[in-house]
Amino acid sequence: MDYRETLNLPNTAFPMRANLVEKEPQILERWKRIDIHKYILKTRENRPAFVLHDGPPYANGAIHIGTAMNKILKDMVMRYKTLRGFKVPYVPGWDTHGLPIEHRVTSMLKEKVEKMTPQEIRRECEKFAKEQIEIQKRQFQRLGVIGDWENYYATLEPEYEYRVYTVLKKFVEDGYVYREKKPVLWCFTCGTALAQAEIEYRDHVSPSIYVKFKMKDSDEYIVIWTTTPWTLPANTGIAVHPEETYVRLNVDSEIWIVAERLLEQFASEIGLKHYSVLEKFSGRLLEGRIAISPLSQRDSRIILADFVDMETGTGCVHVAPGHGEEDYEYGYKIYKLDVLSPVDEKGRFTGEAGKYEGLNVFDANKIIMEDLKNLGALLHASTITHSYPHCWRCKNPVIFRATEQWFISIDKNDLRKKLLEQIDMVEWIPDWGKNRIAAMIEERPDWCISRQRVWGIPIPAFRCKSCGHVNLDPQLIEHFASIVRQKGTNAWFEMSEKELLPDGYACKNCGSNDLEKTYDTLDVWIDSGASFEAVLNARPELTFPADMYLEGSDQHRGWFNSSLVLSVVKHGQPPYRTVLTHGFIKDEEGKKMSKSLGNVVDPLEVCSKYGADVLRLWLASSDYFNDIRISYNILKQQVEVYKKIRNTIRYLLGNLYDFTPKDVVPYEKLLPVDKWALGRLQQIIKTVTEAYESYEISKVYNILVKYCSVELSAVYLDIVKDRLYVEGKNSLKRRSAQTVLREILRSLLIMLSPIITFTCEEAYSHLCSEDRRFETIHAESWPEYRKDWIDERLMQDFEKLFEVRDIALKSLEDARQADLIGHSLDAKLTLKIGDEKLFSLLQKYRDVLEEIFIVSQVELEKGEERIQVLVSKAEGQKCERCWKYHPLTNSDGRFPGICPRCVSVLEGEGK
Repeated sequence: MDYRETLNLPNTAFPMRANLVEKEPQILERWKRIDIHKYILKTRENRPAFVLHDGPPYANGAIHIGTAMNKILKDMVMRYKTLRGFKVPYVPGWDTHGLPIEHRVTSMLKEKVEKMTPQEIRRECEKFAKEQIEIQKRQFQRLGVIGDWENYYATLEPEYEYRVYTVLKKFVEDGYVYREKKPVLWCFTCGTALAQAEIEYRDHVSPSIYVKFKMKDSDEYIVIWTTTPWTLPANTGIAVHPEETYVRLNVDSEIWIVAERLLEQFASEIGLKHYSVLEKFSGRLLEGRIAISPLSQRDSRIILADFVDMETGTGCVHVAPGHGEEDYEYGYKIYKLDVLSPVDEKGRFTGEAGKYEGLNVFDANKIIMEDLKNLGALLHASTITHSYPHCWRCKNPVIFRATEQWFISIDKNDLRKKLLEQIDMVEWIPDWGKNRIAAMIEERPDWCISRQRVWGIPIPAFRCKSCGHVNLDPQLIEHFASIVRQKGTNAWFEMSEKELLPDGYACKNCGSNDLEKTYDTLDVWIDSGASFEAVLNARPELTFPADMYLEGSDQHRGWFNSSLVLSVVKHGQPPYRTVLTHGFIKDEEGKKMSKSLGNVVDPLEVCSKYGADVLRLWLASSDYFNDIRISYNILKQQVEVYKKIRNTIRYLLGNLYDFTPKDVVPYEKLLPVDKWALGRLQQIIKTVTEAYESYEISKVYNILVKYCSVELSAVYLDIVKDRLYVEGKNSLKRRSAQTVLREILRSLLIMLSPIITFTCEEAYSHLCSEDRRFETIHAESWPEYRKDWIDERLMQDFEKLFEVRDIALKSLEDARQADLIGHSLDAKLTLKIGDEKLFSLLQKYRDVLEEIFIVSQVELEKGEERIQVLVSKAEGQKCERCWKYHPLTNSDGRFPGICPRCVSVLEGEGK
């Protein structure tokens, strides 16, 4: 007789081979059919909301591993919150204005662009942005991200733009917005002003020169140090530190003035060996004296400033108020020095710079240094590698250039103080984020909000042709906003001044009606930063403030920052309750990814090679609060982890093929091992819940991977295999184990579903119909933590039993290596126990020891040592059905070669 057919072998249609590449798109199609986002929201009607507000990615090009990481993390958080019973509406969004799209479009149009009107360029930009949104939308969905994809938000929508103007109007009403000519960060490649948030600092090689300026009222020279020779044509002053001591040096019959503290360093740097100190004096005594700028022969007044650096240079700083923030603040605001900025929007010198007209400023450095040398003013020249501001869009170095721009004052109405106070009201994860954004708010200058580009939200300002005053007030903004709501911001470029101006509007400075529109556009950080107003306060399903903003750590100076400033002025509070940040992605060696290095990992390629669930599993395995690493080697490791998880799920499903809720065994009737396993599951649920609550997804991963591969596969599932396969189909012993397997499977799938979202959905479809309460696992409820299922005494008992088991398993492995046994069921264990308490414990669980150790026989004896395990060959004959050895095997014709237990089972089953 073939006894195999009498066993309860696992049976499931859930395949061992995942085939995620084909399976995932099928699941996506099904989600589309049931409209999964809407469906899940319906199951959470009248439940409290959890709103994670989507920071809009830029609508330019395919998604990359960084944007994929961000969206998957958001999806994991929102799926978890949904399972916890929250109503979680998710409205994805896109940032659509700004330079990258304008550059991309103009480069595609090539020479055609020169003949195009701003309106035509804007229409092409809008078309391109919308195409990019559709591409990225499909790509994000392929990652398994659930959201209201058909009702996304985009910053180019008229209603969105209208709401941006309501925020701008509040700033103008309250006096925060002003217009001024002062130095701003300027990208001459892009031809526009930039805000601090649009700057990246990179290493840059600059000239390092020491130049002497002749004093006008004496034969002395004051020595300056600079790394920007190109700014010397705009020099109008020299700054010295009021609290520092300066010296007069005798150098070859010339008298030079430098700071005492930097004297030795300066002398070493320029190779000065022979000099003598004539006098020491306070820097304050230099205030008001005049030096002569060597290039222009213009007066250069000495001023006092505490920004003067005493780490490098000479302690005497060349001041060009048209080309530096501090130069402007001290030189112009305090000392009223002339503001010269002889540089155009392309970074070329204008006629005001004389012989340098037409030269690019960086190209002019060499010529200016040569001129200084010929004038005898250049004392030393070398180069320095230092951190220098670059445009975050085009990656080229930027300059400071004085131009008329619109600014938001950060100190008006105590705004800076209010912002710092409101930061304390927010939960920052990790907590160092609080100090980081606070430091940025403390240091941030006034916000330059105007840009000289076509593709953006226009600033509705009008210049008076009579007096030159530029008008921007609440009336103008409100009137144009009402037009925008109907026609979009293209109206600014398509309509005449008469159509755009409110009836009877006149210049606020002189009363003239002769006004012309200006063409500055808003900084795109205003666009995205106002999303709390344009999205959260505009959509009934969302809430303000949002429960969470979740972005990369660079957004402390970007979106988190701009959103905070705008929201605190508009509503007196932050737009978020919690801010969660993640790090960036490097290759497996910790290097930045770049096409040139060939180390870029494309998320879509990963999906087509391994499946999105493997990518999601990789992310869950990573401590995303810090920078994390990825490579195809790392992904292959996650493929192996995935296989272990999948095999565990398959095994659980396979052993529940004939189990339904009516077969559940009450807790009090469960076998001791099963009670332990159920208690252990409760502990897992508790720790996993705590990890999800603190957004430590890598902790969730570690707990559940260990649970699947060690605690289940190598312990519990191994222990109960005999009962599941061999005992009677409806026996208490088998149903007891199945009751716990059902709890484990349902809990495990739900806890894993935010991570391997497709696989858990697939496995859910293989549960018995009574256990599938919804169309999708993602509408299920989080596993209930049942403390009453944790029998503390029993859990402690089993902890000690498993300690003995570990020793026994080692002894069995030694016996296997010595060819004494093959399978552990070939063995008999003799446990010699010298510890009285342990002996009593083993006696207490005597009936389950063979099951726990997975051997045929266990003999318990008192011994000298605490634990001694002896392995010998099992006694009796091997049962042909259960493979255990038994002294008495059946020899009659009906069930030959099997043990009494198996005979009893078969007779009971009516075989």
